[in-house]
Amino acid sequence: MTFHSAIDADGWLLTAQRHLSPNYDQRPLNTVIDLLVIHNISLPPGEFGGNWIDDFFLNRLDPAAHSYFVTIAQLRVSAHLLICRDGTLIQYVPFMQRAWHAGKSCFQGRERCNDYSIGIELEGTDDMPFTDEQYQTLNTSIVQLRSTYSAITSERIVGHSDIAPGRKTDPGAAFDWARVH
Repeated sequence: MTFHSAIDADGWLLTAQRHLSPNYDQRPLNTVIDLLVIHNISLPPGEFGGNWIDDFFLNRLDPAAHSYFVTIAQLRVSAHLLICRDGTLIQYVPFMQRAWHAGKSCFQGRERCNDYSIGIELEGTDDMPFTDEQYQTLNTSIVQLRSTYSAITSERIVGHSDIAPGRKTDPGAAFDWARVH
C-alpha cells in the first residue's frame, strides 16, 4: 500500500498529536477501509475542555471526578481521531488498526463497522453548533484520509446515527453536513 505523505507507514496522521489508546485490536485480514464515521462526545455531557475525553480513551477516567463518570469509567472505547473545539487534532489509534468506536452497527447490510471504518469524534453535543475550527480540521483530515483510503467516497462518510439508528443520535442535528467537503 502506498501512503500519502500526510499519513505515515504505521497509520499515523502526521498533523495529529499522538495519544495511543489501549482500546484497539487488529482489523480482519485483508480488510479494505472504506467508511468514515463521524461522532460527537463531551465529558461530562455538555461540557468542553479539560482532559476527560483523553482520560476516557486512555482508560484512566476517575469515576469519583463526576457522577456521570461512574456509569462509563469501566467502558473500553476509542476512536481514531478526536477534533477538539479549538480544532486541535488528536489520534488515538493508527488507521491500520480497529478502533472501538461504533459498537453494534451496520452500514448497507454489512455489520461490525469498526472492522472497516475510521472513527472521528468531534468534541460537542447533538444540539450545540460545532466550531469553524472543527469543520476546518475535519475537512483537512478527510482530504488526507481519502488520499490514502480511496474507497472512502463521499457517500461513505456517515454519522454514528446512520450506522446505529435508534441506538445513537450523533453527530446530531447541530452538525452541518453541508460544511463537510
